[in-house]
Amino acid sequence: MPRQLLLDLLPPPPPTLDNFVVGDNAAAIDALRKCQPGRAIYLWGSPGSGRSHLLRALGEAPDNLYIEANHVSSRLAEINQNEDLKFRLIAIDGVELLDAEGQSALFALYNRWREASAGARAFALLLAGDRAPMAMPLREDLRTRLGWDLVYRLQQLSDAERAQAMQAQAQERGLQLTPEVTNWVLTHYTRDMNHLSALVDALDRYSLEKHRAITLPLLKDLLAASRSPDDTA
Repeated sequence: MPRQLLLDLLPPPPPTLDNFVVGDNAAAIDALRKCQPGRAIYLWGSPGSGRSHLLRALGEAPDNLYIEANHVSSRLAEINQNEDLKFRLIAIDGVELLDAEGQSALFALYNRWREASAGARAFALLLAGDRAPMAMPLREDLRTRLGWDLVYRLQQLSDAERAQAMQAQAQERGLQLTPEVTNWVLTHYTRDMNHLSALVDALDRYSLEKHRAITLPLLKDLLAASRSPDDTA
């Protein structure tokens, strides 16, 4: 089993629709780009499929709101107490984690969304979970509402697509990543594209600092330098 490696030199770049590697998810990305107040989109997929990336990409934009999974219940309660919603889009992550109170609050928000969808106070709903609507561990009426409008399953990237994305990012910086480097990364490092992008950024800076080309020994030196003091072989 490859040992987990830590890289804290650079934070992942802010998530946007443009830096999301599309793969087989073109229809979902097109729907997100066209999403307007009055529409609802539910995204589902396994961990690492990019759900949080896409919700943050839209939810953290001006006039929108992103609610992460561990704050959903409390934030929804606040929203439902506010008669004047000024958000154009509300993105709610980790729907499968909602407790009974949170489910009731989301049910109320869905009804509010539907009532406002054709008027001046319309807003979009963007939600994400780890499974299809009818398989969610939620109350029946809420599962039904998750499928009211658009539903997309996010497909995982293949290793070949991840490698292509890393190569493209490197080429934009004038860097050369050898197949040996990319293959080693995809075998020993996280497959999350945000962290892979941060790794390419870190390699760029580290190679300049060390005045060395990007090779497998340089990559291993970088990762060794970024391990926590308690990390052991």
